[in-house]
Amino acid sequence: MPRKITDSCIACGSCAGECPVEAIKEGDIYSIDPSVCIDCGVCESACPMGAIVEE
Repeated sequence: MPRKITDSCIACGSCAGECPVEAIKEGDIYSIDPSVCIDCGVCESACPMGAIVEE
């Protein structure tokens, strides 16, 4: 199941740099493209705010 980024995101970029398939897009709150996400969970463990959860 792909991950999603919640409103707790502070747009620090920690997750985007770790994503092996570049599924994370920048913004005021980052977003994950579910059609690209391979559900590896690397972004979830990289997020210092705990803003990434399973959808």
